[in-house]
Amino acid sequence: MKRSYIFVAGLTLIVLLILWIGPENIYSALRDIQSSYLAGAIIIYLLAVLVKSIRWGFIIGQPYNFKDNYIVRTIGLLGSNLSPMRTGGIFLTAIAGKKINKISLHEGLSAGFTERFADLIIVGFLLMASTIFIEKIRLIAILGVVSILITLITIYLLNWREGSGIWIYEKIHFILSKLPINEQFLDKIYHKIVNGLKGMVLYTRSYSNSKNMSIILTLTFISWIFECLRLFLVFYAFNVDISILTVILILLLANIAGILTALPGGIGAVEISITGLCVLFGISEATSASIAIVDRFISFWLINVLGIVFSLFYAKSISGDIKGFISNIPTSK
Repeated sequence: MKRSYIFVAGLTLIVLLILWIGPENIYSALRDIQSSYLAGAIIIYLLAVLVKSIRWGFIIGQPYNFKDNYIVRTIGLLGSNLSPMRTGGIFLTAIAGKKINKISLHEGLSAGFTERFADLIIVGFLLMASTIFIEKIRLIAILGVVSILITLITIYLLNWREGSGIWIYEKIHFILSKLPINEQFLDKIYHKIVNGLKGMVLYTRSYSNSKNMSIILTLTFISWIFECLRLFLVFYAFNVDISILTVILILLLANIAGILTALPGGIGAVEISITGLCVLFGISEATSASIAIVDRFISFWLINVLGIVFSLFYAKSISGDIKGFISNIPTSK
């Protein structure tokens, strides 16, 4: 129920944005959109998802299982878009991978954390590279890089350092133990997570040599270039001439803003951020808001629909696995 309220809050932000700009002004901008560039943006985004699925398959040792990998990554993107700070994407991808790719849960979680780690490295690199040439919002970009660095360190400790990961969770578990939560439930969670962290770290270390990580980072870089090209084509669909470096900066900062607000998939926050950043670079308010709405139609709503379609074939089994993750677990008591 609480999650629904948060989602509605994000939708409210979008409605307020439309009302602030003026529905008639946005309609006027949308009316002149060039459909060929819009179609190109959709194709480019689907290619970005394809690259992500190839990366997923490489990590789990199934690089040629293209169909299943694409389904798993699409379901994972749905999970990211429906959870605060995109945290649900890793878990739902792991659950989908367990069912569809027939891998263990800790292998799926390891792959998910490795993907997020690689994403953050590339995002940080692109963010710093773009700020070298664009001074206007350099301070904001640097703050974004700092937040990325903190997250990178946390993921590294969880996914590559068994002792550190367990230490971090024990601190969290201590806080949870002070809350009015069933002791037996906490005990199950503790043993499952501690054992899962051990298995996850062992699996991560089995493939994270320099050669494999180079391939993972290369695929990640390609996927983010496709993401940037998608937004670049959306700008051109509205006859806005803009440099690719500016597009990269707008896309990355808007995504960071969406994560920091903790709204599901950054809904509302990303749209407002893209609009505001575009206005800072001299684009009209109506066009800026229209660009944000169209880009999010592609990267949020369209992929969610595709994820729901794929989930219809696996939702029942996935739901059962999520429940099984907590129940029927042997404990020390």
